[in-house]
Amino acid sequence: MRQFTEIQRRELEKMMSGDPYDAASNTVLLDILQETQEMCRDYNNIRPSRQEEKDALIKRILGKTGERVKIIQPFFCDYGFNIEVGEDFFANTNMVILDEARVTFGNHVFIGPNCAFYTPCHPLDAESRNAGKQWSLPITVGNNVWLGGNVTVCPGVTIGDGAVIGAGSVVTHDIPAGVLAAGNPCRVIKKMF
Repeated sequence: MRQFTEIQRRELEKMMSGDPYDAASNTVLLDILQETQEMCRDYNNIRPSRQEEKDALIKRILGKTGERVKIIQPFFCDYGFNIEVGEDFFANTNMVILDEARVTFGNHVFIGPNCAFYTPCHPLDAESRNAGKQWSLPITVGNNVWLGGNVTVCPGVTIGDGAVIGAGSVVTHDIPAGVLAAGNPCRVIKKMF
């Protein structure tokens, strides 16, 4: 688990509060972001056959993991410590997690290739957006969830236990447990149990 100074903790708490904060010029946050980018680069450059080395580094990058976690390279995230994955977590190639807020995955979650999880929100007005203002909302993915390839999960979304999200979906709102959902925007197709 990464350790942060008191100043870093205060700035990270502001970022994770859900209130607007300055993402563009906050040097404390930018330094942590750069450190995580360096660790992701290192992870992505480990030979695939060196599984123990990969396991050790991904557990250092992420905030919390189960014992059995497999993330196929390349993998990218913003901060890492804000990501929690449960037991038997599998993510295929090119997963991207922008974790300015907490991103939580339950047990037995399967993520297809090219999936993205975005917690940052940006203002609609250009002046505020250009000034670097943003806020973030958490994402929660339950147990036994499967996301097909090229799924995008937007800020503030919860996906319920046992849900299946079809390939190419853009998940803009909560998805209940035990359903098949797909589309852009993602919507419930049928209840499975």
